[in-house]
Amino acid sequence: MADLQEKNVLFQEDTAAQIGESDTWADKLKTLARQNKLAVFSAVVILIIALMAIFAPLVAPYGYMEQDLLNRLQAPSAAHLLGTDELGRDVFSRLIYGARISLVVGLIPTVIAMTSGTILGLIAGFYGGKVDYIIMRLGDIMLAFPALLLAMVFMYTLGGGLMNIFIALSVTEWAGTARVVRAQTLSLKEAEYVEAARSIGVKNWRIMVRHILPNCIPSLIVLFTLNIPAAILSESSLSFLGVGVTLPNTSWGLMASWGKKYLFTEPWLPIAPCVAIMIVVLAFNFLGDGLRDVLDPYLKEQ
Repeated sequence: MADLQEKNVLFQEDTAAQIGESDTWADKLKTLARQNKLAVFSAVVILIIALMAIFAPLVAPYGYMEQDLLNRLQAPSAAHLLGTDELGRDVFSRLIYGARISLVVGLIPTVIAMTSGTILGLIAGFYGGKVDYIIMRLGDIMLAFPALLLAMVFMYTLGGGLMNIFIALSVTEWAGTARVVRAQTLSLKEAEYVEAARSIGVKNWRIMVRHILPNCIPSLIVLFTLNIPAAILSESSLSFLGVGVTLPNTSWGLMASWGKKYLFTEPWLPIAPCVAIMIVVLAFNFLGDGLRDVLDPYLKEQ
């Protein structure tokens, strides 16, 4: 009888959530489009860059490894929109292909770090006690050091390469998410609907997944859009320092590193990837700010 009652309660809650959730999210998106044009424009910019990266072979006029030594270090022209590098490779084509790695490095480690941080934050906030103490002290250790410095330590230890960048950024970025989720879990676990679920014998893991986690999603979405540009900047910095992406792959940070010696003679080589990084980072930050204004309940109360 208790199992039947539990299933009925959960079914009614899920149905009500599904009915109201779509309207709520639709209203939030309409509010975002109406109140923050810059965030919408930023989303369009991100979408365009992502599509160009996905369809790079169709968009790029040249291959990213295609060399033409007779036309090396050419200034921007109709044939080469952003000029050519020291090996005669088209800079614009390399930017498009470089967006693939820069965006993937921004996305995959962020997903991994936020997933692990969310799980650890839920466990720490819900159970408290020694479990909370151990997880949060580990998080404090990670936050005590600059993330880029820790990532450099991992990269120097593991060596350069795309997979090692995933590992380094995933390990160094989880603590911030864990703290945010823990803080919300501490307040949500005392809510009446959580107490009601406990009273009918709902298991702890189900309470965390079905009742607490959905209420953390708005904050996680905002955090996601702000963590992606941080990961892109970290990858660019690591590649610029020579411990990130390795040849024959290309990324914006690696292009800036290779072009820095031509800053005063052929400035388009280092400036082009730096401008690309700046545009993507600003777009994600503007989008994150817009989503925070719409989704953050604390801002609405003010």
